[in-house]
Amino acid sequence: MSTETTTDQAPLQAWLPTMLVLAAIWGCSFLFISVGVRELPPLYLALGRVIAGSLVLVTILAVKRESLPREPRLWLHSFVVGAIGSAIPWTLFGYGEQRIPSLLAGIWNGITPLIVLPIAVLLFRTETFSLQKVSGLIIGFAGMLVVLGAWNVEGGADLTGQALCMLAAVFYGLAIPYQKRFIAGTTLSGTALSASLLLCATVQLAIVAPIVTRQAPPAPWSLSIEVVLSVVALGALGSGLAFVLSLRNIRLIGASRSSMVTYLMPVFSILVGVIVLHEHIAWYQPVGGLVVLLGVAVSQGLLASLRRKPAVVAPATTG
Repeated sequence: MSTETTTDQAPLQAWLPTMLVLAAIWGCSFLFISVGVRELPPLYLALGRVIAGSLVLVTILAVKRESLPREPRLWLHSFVVGAIGSAIPWTLFGYGEQRIPSLLAGIWNGITPLIVLPIAVLLFRTETFSLQKVSGLIIGFAGMLVVLGAWNVEGGADLTGQALCMLAAVFYGLAIPYQKRFIAGTTLSGTALSASLLLCATVQLAIVAPIVTRQAPPAPWSLSIEVVLSVVALGALGSGLAFVLSLRNIRLIGASRSSMVTYLMPVFSILVGVIVLHEHIAWYQPVGGLVVLLGVAVSQGLLASLRRKPAVVAPATTG
């Protein structure tokens, strides 16, 4: 049976390495999305991603001899999270990256914690406000404005693309506290729960994609190797492995704190966008990124933890 550690008890070393790995995986996902939409409609890119992720997780379950959830209630909640946490936002980011650079899409993803906290507090009652959390979010939001160059109203980025990416982040902001409230407290492993979410998203996209695009999916052998590998990476890493790690952190430190990974993701999305895709970066983007990281440190209490030795407690298990 899983044991759940409260947010205040989880030691730094229990969740910070996982958060950094998640930031790297999800930060690089915007590169793979940018490559994928060159040849795939966004809906089919999202479908390929959830199929690949589902295959990875179901294989892991088979090897570990674990089963999928059996309760109808859990499948109902998985269907909701599969839509608002996977199918919809991944499709929106795909459409957004047809219009704006991948590094900008990754930066927009950083607004997720600004949405998670009030929703978690007011709607799902899974978090509480504190001066530390609110201060960190305000600093992080200020950093986001600097990264985006909010004063540069005549920038060349497509406003529609930015709006689509912003809306995707809003859906993420809904999904994270929903998971905490209705899914994360179960005794099932993170692998089983993550597999159920992706299987639900697969069904949803398999139905919607042909209707919306009005075309059959392209044959895999008709795609370039770069696009095929991007879909596989999005599924195996960004959806498969990352889902398990994310659910573990939600259980350890709560919805709003775990969502702070989205403040770190822009660092990776900017790096791979510039180095791999040769996208443009302005001077204020890395400066704003540092301000964002300061907001993370304040919100998580990292600065205070450097001054005192953290309490030694047993980390929570997820399976």
